[in-house]
Amino acid sequence: MNLQVLDIGLIDYAPAWKLQDEYAAEIAAGTRPPTLLLLEHPHTFTFGRKGHAENLLWSPEELTRRGVGVHWVDRGGDVTYHGPGQLVGYPLIPLSPISYLATKKVDERTPDAGYVGYVRKLETTLIAALARLGVVGGQRPGLSGVWVQADVYSRCARCRPEDKAKPAKIAAIGVKVDARGVTRHGFALNVNPDMEYFDGIIACGLSEPVVALADLLDPVPAMERVKAEAAAAFRQSFDADGTKSA
Repeated sequence: MNLQVLDIGLIDYAPAWKLQDEYAAEIAAGTRPPTLLLLEHPHTFTFGRKGHAENLLWSPEELTRRGVGVHWVDRGGDVTYHGPGQLVGYPLIPLSPISYLATKKVDERTPDAGYVGYVRKLETTLIAALARLGVVGGQRPGLSGVWVQADVYSRCARCRPEDKAKPAKIAAIGVKVDARGVTRHGFALNVNPDMEYFDGIIACGLSEPVVALADLLDPVPAMERVKAEAAAAFRQSFDADGTKSA
């Protein structure tokens, strides 16, 4: 697969969501190659299809004071945070051959069998990217995202002592596969965001600790390096066969 990686910098959530739709339609039509968008968002909380309003802990007044936008979107999962210092990736990848997608009727549904496999593949791809940065990450049965074990972040200065016996999430994943079989949304990897914003939600509906690369590495890798390692891991992981078998 000839994966195109586009770094679009800091962008508001709504136009980035619209851009995903535009590019995914072109990918399904075979006029654009599979694309990975790398970006950052201003302070934003998004709720997925399984979102629960009670997992938003801040009042409307507090959201306004802190400049946080709230969006209900069509990805999987519950609520998560996006903000400056967090690498967001939106892989727009066909889970079926392009030639098939280009002729498929919009009202037909592609099988969902590849959905879970695709999420697992996103996780292993991010784990590979973290390894390139010197961080050991892993998966947890029954949960989506990428986690680090307690001993990996035991020196985290801001982490609560009671949390240091638990795995902590470093990357969240929430995706959608549209009617033509093209993926939307993706991952959020905490590099060096203001972690205080996670206090405004019960992230992903789980009362689990959340960490960033800044809690694990000194010095913190520059965002440009994290983007480069993520792009390299994606190119290695999503080869021609991977789009069909994920």
